[in-house]
Amino acid sequence: MKRRESNPCQISGLLEILTRPWTMHILWSLSRNGPQRFSVLRRQIEGISSRVLTERLRTLEERGFIYRKYEPTIPPCVTYGITNRMRDIEKVLGELDRIAKGWNAEETAASPSPPDPAEPSVT
Repeated sequence: MKRRESNPCQISGLLEILTRPWTMHILWSLSRNGPQRFSVLRRQIEGISSRVLTERLRTLEERGFIYRKYEPTIPPCVTYGITNRMRDIEKVLGELDRIAKGWNAEETAASPSPPDPAEPSVT
């Protein structure tokens, strides 16, 4: 049996999960919109395939970030939501959102405005 080396970086395991494609989109959607069914979640995350969404949801559930609530109705109803463990990360997501909005506002203000078609061009 191979001995697992301990990583001196305590957040590497967390980052390994969070940096997978689509993971942050899923967590952000569940954090902002509350518990959602699979189909609603898939529509909210434009471009994600059902296969990838299923894989990410399973991983996030296994790691304790989200819960899966199954209701044996016809048809069955499965809802996903965030756990208390995710509430800690939710704070960080909120701060990242604040930073991103600030940066986007700066970039918008700094970008040159398109030329006015009514003004003659100077050559």
